[in-house]
Amino acid sequence: MVRKSFLSYNKTIWGPLELVEKLYPEAEEIGASVRDLPGLKTPLGRARAWLRLALMQKKMADYLRCLIIQRELLSEFYEYHALMMEEEGAVIVGLLVGLNVIDANLCVKGEDLDSQVGVIDFSMYLKNEEDVGNKERNVQIAAILDQKNYVEELNRQLNSTVSSLHSRVDSLEKSNTKLIEELAIAKNNIIKLQEENHQLRNENKLILMKTQQHLEVTKVDVDAELQTYKHSRQELDEMYNEARRQLRDESQLRQDVENELAVQVSMKHEIELAMKLLEKDIHEKQDTLIGLRQQLEEVKAINIEMYQKLQGSEDGLKEKNEIIARLEEKTNKITVAMRQLEQSDNDLLTQTRTIAMSLVKCASSDTQDQYKLVKDISF
Repeated sequence: MVRKSFLSYNKTIWGPLELVEKLYPEAEEIGASVRDLPGLKTPLGRARAWLRLALMQKKMADYLRCLIIQRELLSEFYEYHALMMEEEGAVIVGLLVGLNVIDANLCVKGEDLDSQVGVIDFSMYLKNEEDVGNKERNVQIAAILDQKNYVEELNRQLNSTVSSLHSRVDSLEKSNTKLIEELAIAKNNIIKLQEENHQLRNENKLILMKTQQHLEVTKVDVDAELQTYKHSRQELDEMYNEARRQLRDESQLRQDVENELAVQVSMKHEIELAMKLLEKDIHEKQDTLIGLRQQLEEVKAINIEMYQKLQGSEDGLKEKNEIIARLEEKTNKITVAMRQLEQSDNDLLTQTRTIAMSLVKCASSDTQDQYKLVKDISF
């Protein structure tokens, strides 16, 4: 049957402490120091060393606060009813802040932290009724015990330093032998490198002579190419100036053609306006002819009426004949005038149409020639 503790079945206290390194980056130094300590074989020993280092850093409360905040991560290590999973865990962490007042100087190296801590005998520090009168003796015994503990602690520290020094001496001897071997290899490499350097210098001299000869040849070639480049550049400059002059002339010609085209377009608009005015005048004259014809009809009606009256009256026959003759003369004059007006209107209309057609043809031919010229210039 597996024994339960405040942790899970198969977990130790070292698991949550390792988790602190991920949550609090400054705790990585403590974890690395604990892993580098010699003689620690069990997770419990590493946890005890970690707690001592945290006390000496005065950051135990900060480290455990990170664990309390991330309680969902602690469910892997603690039971649901454990103290660290309850609200009292935060209270305990708050109480641990008081340990920061103490300047702890605990020994970590050389201590047997893997084994179970023995029972501490506090009997010498307890008061007894029989020893009430022997205060001086108790004080002396306490001083001796303190001195004894100090000497044992000092001896333990010296033993740990001596063992560390022995290990360092061994490592230095090994490193020294390695350095001697590496020195011999380096000397051989230096000799080989010197020989290779001598060969490379000779080859460098030959390459330098060849490059100098090649540079002289290339210098002559470059000078010749430079002269040809200068001549070609001068010719290209002349060609560029000529092309630029032609472009300026063509652009000026294109501008003149565009201006003339605009003038032709305006003339075309004026011709169209004149045609409209002529058509309006023709319509007015036609209205006048219609009015004259109506007057002629009225005169004819009056003539017929007068003729009928003349037939009924014999006394005023002569006068009426004279009136009729006059009216007929007026009628003939009016008909002649109407015929002349119609002839003049027809002649004016034909002349206007011929002029308009000729102007339209000229404008269209000019616009086509101008568009062709503009296209030629643009190409």
